[in-house]
Amino acid sequence: MTSHLQTAAEKRRSIVFLNWAHAIDHFVLLIYPTVVIGLEVVYQRPYNELIALSSTAFVAFGVFSLPAGWLADRWSRRNMMGAFYIGGGLSMAGAAFAPNLMWLSVAMFALGTFAAIYHPVGMAMLIEASGAKGRTLAFNGVCGNLGVSLAAGISAALASWFGWRTAFLAPAAICVASGFIYLWMTPDDRHHAKSRVSKPAVPLTPKLAVMFFGLFLIIAITAGLVFNVLTIALPKIVDEGVSGAVPLVLVGSIATAVLVCGALAQLIVGRLVEWVPPHIIFAAVTALGFAGNLWATYATGLSLMIALAIAVAAIYGQVTVNDMILARYTADAWRGRVYAIRYFTLFISAGAAIALISLLHKGGGFSLVLGVNAAIALLMFACTVGLVMLIASIEGKTTKQTVPQPAE
Repeated sequence: MTSHLQTAAEKRRSIVFLNWAHAIDHFVLLIYPTVVIGLEVVYQRPYNELIALSSTAFVAFGVFSLPAGWLADRWSRRNMMGAFYIGGGLSMAGAAFAPNLMWLSVAMFALGTFAAIYHPVGMAMLIEASGAKGRTLAFNGVCGNLGVSLAAGISAALASWFGWRTAFLAPAAICVASGFIYLWMTPDDRHHAKSRVSKPAVPLTPKLAVMFFGLFLIIAITAGLVFNVLTIALPKIVDEGVSGAVPLVLVGSIATAVLVCGALAQLIVGRLVEWVPPHIIFAAVTALGFAGNLWATYATGLSLMIALAIAVAAIYGQVTVNDMILARYTADAWRGRVYAIRYFTLFISAGAAIALISLLHKGGGFSLVLGVNAAIALLMFACTVGLVMLIASIEGKTTKQTVPQPAE
């Protein structure tokens, strides 16, 4: 009985740290896209050149998710999360003290490398600790959204009041401290690596597995592009959309208000999955995402903010059901690697998103950027519809196999 209670307490503690890590992960990667508005004056460089510098972080964020997931499955998920906290904090400190843009770029690359650990490792740990419960996954998603939401407002305030370097240094200290507390309060898990379940809840034939994960791959790429274009460009879209002459603090606050809609959407989705099959919700929110991006292409002022809020709510709302569906068809022993592949494709697209923003903004402003984003969102919706049809077929066959047949 005592052992069971200790295990339950350890799981709750692990979930708390994973939620906090998710918030930090998204926060730290969006510091630079906010402070870059002020760096235009500091370095006398245009926005399209300076924003390209952050591509090092986002490329590393995608690439290093692959070895992170593999190493966590084979070694220790807990120790990898410790490296996430401490390594990320030291990388931000390096960015804060960078003497020039070249060293700032190196520090951003290091930050992306350590930030890459969370999603393949943290999500595998969360699924294992929670049993893939909708509410737990939704709240974890909300924590990530809050990290995104608060990044613009807090980073803008710190940069305006104390300078852009403080926008990196303050979260660096918090991150390193969190890492040492995490390692102190959570037990080593290296002995768990060989005892994890090697079969998924719903086994797939090789043909169905190729179709299923193929669709997920395309969805991950398109979702990554839509997500990163929205979150990276949002402060500048707001800056241009509301007038182009408002203070940086106000720009960050408006961007934060828009991103909070994503957090609310995930709470709603976490409740809906208790009554509606996740794949049906998946299709609905991706359709809403296309509509929001399309509206934002032609909107200005207040209507632009509403359209962006809808687009952001949709792209975040789909994350919870996405993880639930993938967990159902993936064995625990392989989850770190499977999530690594998913998040590799999801986040490697960030580099492409930055290049897309830079190229399209120079050629046609944010109307062109959002128009192309709407087209990508439409492709994502089409693939989601295909996934819904495939899952309906798989679940139908599974039901027939489990229902006892009458004796002849």
